[in-house]
Amino acid sequence: MCSERRTVQVPMIGYAVQIGWLPLDRKVALRRRRGDGGRFLYDTLKQQLLALNPGVLNEQRAEEVIRQLNLLKPTIEGNRDALLWLKGEKSVFVPEENRELNVRLIEFEDIKLNIFQVTDEWRQRDVTGLANRADVVFLINGLPVAIAETKKANATDGLSAGVDQIRRYHQETPDMLTIPQVFEVTQLKDFFYGATWSTSRKNLFNWKEVVSGDFEQKVKDFFDQRRFLRVLQDYIIFLSKEDILTKVILRQHQVRAVEKVVRRVEEGEKYHGLIWHTQGSGKTLTMITIAARLLQAPKGEKPTVIMIVDRNELESQLFKNIQAYGINNVKIAESKRDLQDILDSDYRGLVISMIHKFDKIRERSNMSKRIIVLVDEAHRSTGGGLGDYLMGAIPNATYIGFTGTPIDKLSQGKGTFKVFGVDDQQGYLDKYSIAESIEDNTTVRLNYALAPSTLRVDRETLEKQFLDLADAEGVSDINELNAILDRAVELKEIIKAPQRIEQIAQYVAEHYRSTVEPMGFKAMLVAVDREACILYKKALEQYLPSDWIEAVYSPAHNDTGDLKKYALREDQEKTVRRDFLKKDKLPKILIVTEKLLTGYDAPILYCMYLDKPMRDHVLLQAIARVNRPYEDEDGQVKPCGFVLDFVGIFERLEKALAFDSDVIDSVIENIDTLKQLFATWMKELAPQYLPFTRARDDKDIERMTSYFYNDKKRREEFLTFFRRLQNLYEVLSPTSFLRPYLEDYERLADLYMFVRRDIDAVSPDKELTRKTRELLRQNTTSSPLQLPGAIRELGAKQLLMLKESNVSDTIKILNLRKLINVVVEEKAKYEPHVIPIGERAEAVTKQYEERHIATQQALDDYEKLAEQYVHANEQRQQLGLDANAFAIFMELQQNGITNATPEHARAIDDLFKQYPEYKWNDQQMREVRPRLYKQLHPLCGVVKSVEIGEKIFRLERI
Repeated sequence: MCSERRTVQVPMIGYAVQIGWLPLDRKVALRRRRGDGGRFLYDTLKQQLLALNPGVLNEQRAEEVIRQLNLLKPTIEGNRDALLWLKGEKSVFVPEENRELNVRLIEFEDIKLNIFQVTDEWRQRDVTGLANRADVVFLINGLPVAIAETKKANATDGLSAGVDQIRRYHQETPDMLTIPQVFEVTQLKDFFYGATWSTSRKNLFNWKEVVSGDFEQKVKDFFDQRRFLRVLQDYIIFLSKEDILTKVILRQHQVRAVEKVVRRVEEGEKYHGLIWHTQGSGKTLTMITIAARLLQAPKGEKPTVIMIVDRNELESQLFKNIQAYGINNVKIAESKRDLQDILDSDYRGLVISMIHKFDKIRERSNMSKRIIVLVDEAHRSTGGGLGDYLMGAIPNATYIGFTGTPIDKLSQGKGTFKVFGVDDQQGYLDKYSIAESIEDNTTVRLNYALAPSTLRVDRETLEKQFLDLADAEGVSDINELNAILDRAVELKEIIKAPQRIEQIAQYVAEHYRSTVEPMGFKAMLVAVDREACILYKKALEQYLPSDWIEAVYSPAHNDTGDLKKYALREDQEKTVRRDFLKKDKLPKILIVTEKLLTGYDAPILYCMYLDKPMRDHVLLQAIARVNRPYEDEDGQVKPCGFVLDFVGIFERLEKALAFDSDVIDSVIENIDTLKQLFATWMKELAPQYLPFTRARDDKDIERMTSYFYNDKKRREEFLTFFRRLQNLYEVLSPTSFLRPYLEDYERLADLYMFVRRDIDAVSPDKELTRKTRELLRQNTTSSPLQLPGAIRELGAKQLLMLKESNVSDTIKILNLRKLINVVVEEKAKYEPHVIPIGERAEAVTKQYEERHIATQQALDDYEKLAEQYVHANEQRQQLGLDANAFAIFMELQQNGITNATPEHARAIDDLFKQYPEYKWNDQQMREVRPRLYKQLHPLCGVVKSVEIGEKIFRLERI
C-alpha cells in the first residue's frame, strides 16, 4: 500500500500534472462530489455546462442535465449513454429555439476551455453499502473519465491483482464505473489499458512506447490531453455482438492506421494506400472508424465513402451496428441498378456494397475526387476484372485496401500490393504483422498436429486433385475453393467415405474429451461440404451428447432430406452463435464448412478439426478462428490455438501456405516442436529445481526457503520457467510422451504452489491451469510442500506455538506475514482497525526485503503486529465496542494515549454520527473539528490533539 503509492501512484499523478492535468486534493474531491456516493464534481460540472453551452443551458436546464447523469444506470448500457453525453450527442429542449439542441460536456476543438484534473484515493460507496477505492482518477470538467490501479513496482502478480480489482469494482460498486470510459493498470514496467465494462484479458492491451520501460513517457503519452480527447470522441465503440452489448477501445495499431488514412485523404496528394494488418487484429473495426472519421471531418465538402465487403460481413452484426457508431447516412447497394443510381445521384455519406455489384457498371459513373473507397480483404475483392470495373467507374477516387494475409509468392498477392501500395515505397501505408500481434497478445500462437496416417486422405489423390492444381494456387475466396473441390470428385468421395467419417468421429470425440474439454475450451470441425456436416453430426452423436454438437451451414431453397432437416432457422442459428461464446453454455463443438469460417470471433474456440482441403489465403483465414486470446475471471487462459489436420494439408507446410518461410514460421508450428521444447526444459532446466522438491524434513524445507526467499531474481526465474512449462503441459496433455516426465512435473508444480503461497504470500490457485490442478488433485503419492511449524489462524495459542517452535526466524516471518495478509484481506471491510496493521506489515516487508532491517528486527515487528491483532480481537469483545468505536480506541492506544477509555472512543464515535457527511461537507467539517479537538484535549494536550485528531479523521468508517 505504502510502497505502491510512493513509487507508482504519486509519480503517475506528478507526470500527469506536468502535461497540464491539475492536481485535486482527495478531500476536496470528496466534498465536491457531496459524499462518497457521488459520481462527479457537482460544482465543477455545472460551471462548465453553463460555460460551454451559452444560449442552450441556463441554471435550470444545467441542473436537469446533472439529474440525467445521476440517473444513468450503473451498467454497460448506462456507460454507453454516458459516452454519448461526453461526446455531445445528447440534447435538451430549448423553449427559446423551440427545438432540441445538443449539450456539450467537453470541448473537443479548443481544449483550453476544459478543466483537466487528476486526484487519488477515490472512494465510491454503493447503494448497498459496499465501498471500494480507486488509486487514481482522471476528470474532465468534473466528470471522471479514467481510473487507474497502481501496483508495487515489479510485483510478480501486480497486473493480475490490479485487473481483479477493476473487475471487483464493476461487480461491487458499479457506480464507480458508470461514467469513466477507460481504465489502466500499471506497475511501472507495464502499463495496461482497456475499456471499462470490458475487462476480459483479450480486451486488455499493453501501451507500447518508443523507449521501452519509460514509465514517465507512457503516462505522458497515454494521458496527453488532445490524444485522450480523441480516444473519447472516436476510439471507443459500443457494438452488439451476438445480441450482447459489448464495448471496444481501439488499439494503438488501429489508431495509427486510422490517423494515417485520414491524413492521406486530407492531404489529397496520394490516392492509394494498403493497410496490412494480420488476421484477428480488428481490420473491420478499423475500417468503420476510418469511415466515421472521414464523414465527420470538417474540412471541405462532405465525402462519399464506399465500403467494399463480402457477403459474410454484410450480414454480420458488426455492420448492423454501424449506426450505433454514429454514422447515420448509410445506404446499402441492394443491386447493380441500386449501386448505379447511388453513383449517379452523387450521394454523400456511407455506401456499403459487395464487389460483384460493380460488374459491368458504367465507366466514369462519377468523376468526383471526394469519393474514398475502403476495400476489405483487398487480396480477393478486386481480382478477376471486378477491380477494373470498380476503378473505371470512379477513376478519381482514393482507394484504401485492407488485407490480413501476407504477400504470397503468386501474382495474385503481389498484385494487391502493387495496386493499393503504389504510392508507398514499402508497398503499404501501415503494417501490423503476425509476430507483433502475438507479442501484443492481440492473437495467440497456433500449433498443429497431423492426425494418424490411417485417417488422413490419400496423399497422391490430394496432390493430384487439389495441391498441384494451378487453379488452387493462391485461392482467396471460399466459393472458389468450393468450386475446385466440387470438381475433385474422387477426393471428396474419399473424404466422405462412411468408414472414414465413423473413425474420425470416434477419434475427435476421444480427443475432445481427453484434451480439449479438460482445458475448458470449445472446438470446431471443418467438413468438406454441407452433406459432410450432417454426416459428422450424426457420427459424433454416437460418442458425445447430441446437445454438445451443432452443424451450422447455409440452407438452400431446394434442400431436401437431412440437409433440410438439420438446417437451423435464423433465430436458432443466432442462439447457437451466441451460446457457443460462453463456457457454461452448449454447444461445445460446431461443425461448419463455409459459414463462420470468416467474420465469427469466438475467443473460447481452442481446437479446429480440419477435414476440408484448403490452402493459402483461405487456409490462413480459417485457422485464424482459433487465434483469438481468451482469459476469464477464473484465471483460465488460452495458451495457444490448435489445429488437428485430418486431410494432410500440413504434411508439406510450404505448399499449403505459399508465403515466405519467415511468415509461415510465425503463423503456425508443429506440435512436435512443443514436445521437443518440453523435453529440453525438463532435461536441462528442471534439474536445478528438482532437488528442492524432494525435501525430507524441516531442515531441507528451510534450506529451500532460504534459496528462493533470499534471492528475488532467482525466485522470478523459477516462476517464469514453470509458467512456460505449464503452458506446454496444458497443450500436450494427455499423451504417452509425457509419461517419463510426469512425476518430476508434478513435483515442480507443487514447488510452484509453495513458492507463491508461502514465500510470495499470494494465492496461486488461479495461476495453475486446469490440467495441472487436476494432476495435483489426483496425487496421492506424496504430501505437498509446506512451511515447517505452519499455523492456520492468528490466535494467542497459535502465536505461542510458533514462537516456541524450532524453525528458523525466516520461516517464522513468512508464516506471520502470510497470516496477517489473509486477515487484512478478509476483514478490512468490516473491521477498519486491521487496515493500519496491514499497512505497517507491508512497510516491514518492504524494509526487510530491501535489507534495511535485520531478520530479528523484522520478526519482532511482525510478532508485535500479530499480537496487536490477537489482543485487539479479545479486547473488542471485552470492551463491547462496535467496529467504528473500536478503530478509534485502537488509534488512541497506538498514539500513546494509554488513559483513553472505551467511553472516550464511544463519545468520539457518537460525535461523528452527528456529522455523517463531515468528509465532504465543509460546514460539517468546520463544526466537528473543534469539537473533536476539545474531546481529545484532556487526554493528550493541545498540540497532540490536532495531530491525533487528523489521524482519526482519516480512519475508515463502516
